[in-house]
Amino acid sequence: MNGPTTGSVTLPRHIDWGPRYVYDLADEADFRLMYERVIREAQTRDDLKTYLHTTPLREVWRDLFLPSPIRAAWEARFSELRGSSTTAAA
Repeated sequence: MNGPTTGSVTLPRHIDWGPRYVYDLADEADFRLMYERVIREAQTRDDLKTYLHTTPLREVWRDLFLPSPIRAAWEARFSELRGSSTTAAA
């Protein structure tokens, strides 16, 4: 996954179907919110590859607010995330 790590991002409607919102990746809260939305709403691998980046994903994984089944599925697929997850999920 080699998505953007700087600048601003506006997600497509099939991922972020709420009011149009531009995510400022320099803002930590925006960065995490964008990752949460992409992980929950992406419909294809290309969505994930386009908007997520491996290194920052590992860094923020434990801070993301994700439903338990989604977190468990990702951690089962990507074992390196498992050890970094300490936040309780919804």
